[in-house]
Amino acid sequence: MTTTTAPPAFILHPGRQPLLISMPHTGTHIPPELAERLTPEARQVPDTDWHMERLYAFAHDLGASVLVATHSRYVIDLNRPPDGSSLYPGQSVTGLCPVDNFDARPLYANGDTPDAAETAARRQAVWAPYHAQLRAELERIRARHGVAVLWDAHSIRSVLPRFFAGKLPDLNLGTANGASCAPALAQRLLAIARAATGYSAVLDGRFTGGYITRHYGQPAQGLHAVQLEMTQCSYMQEAPPFDYQPQLAAGIEPHLRRMLAAALAFANESARK
Repeated sequence: MTTTTAPPAFILHPGRQPLLISMPHTGTHIPPELAERLTPEARQVPDTDWHMERLYAFAHDLGASVLVATHSRYVIDLNRPPDGSSLYPGQSVTGLCPVDNFDARPLYANGDTPDAAETAARRQAVWAPYHAQLRAELERIRARHGVAVLWDAHSIRSVLPRFFAGKLPDLNLGTANGASCAPALAQRLLAIARAATGYSAVLDGRFTGGYITRHYGQPAQGLHAVQLEMTQCSYMQEAPPFDYQPQLAAGIEPHLRRMLAAALAFANESARK
């Protein structure tokens, strides 16, 4: 893979409020030369966080900045440490440049997995630009408002035996076990999630936040980061063709809106102190 990408590694929609929404796993682009090496199943990118932009369309009305990945996590996972270290030691995880999917099936048809040089090239071409923009936007927001809240938006199939037993709670808030944001913000969000009738919620359960939440969340410096991992059955069809389900989405969207409004209110309150 070359060090240039088409499309660019991200799309940024700058906002006017102290809230940035990151969508690192919503991209579906795979360069043609890489797609040729993948299995037919992998080319369908089933492990995508589908339809995040549509589900969070209301964020623009709130004045939030939105950073959207364009490339599939099969190219490189933007929510993994750049050195490829595990986020959950001792548990099954997919890597920086994954070689298998969420069902533990190989991505590469002939075992032609990326070596260290190819991984480094992908990191330079896709991972580094996304994180440079993420850092720059957070710094811009903090410079303007004195505080910034980062919301890392994710979704996943509700039943995935490789990663967790049974059905996942619908709303999984992650704060790196309390390290990535102020406790008051975490509790405010959890209260909204738990009050969402018909949905289950947990704070720092199976998913405590990936690299983005853990790395950028520095509450003592005015940077508060929260990850939300949602069940896809809350808003879409979990099996191919992975269609968006407007009626389902209409049920969960008001609760998402309330949580983001609460995060924004927390940021504005903090800025006034």
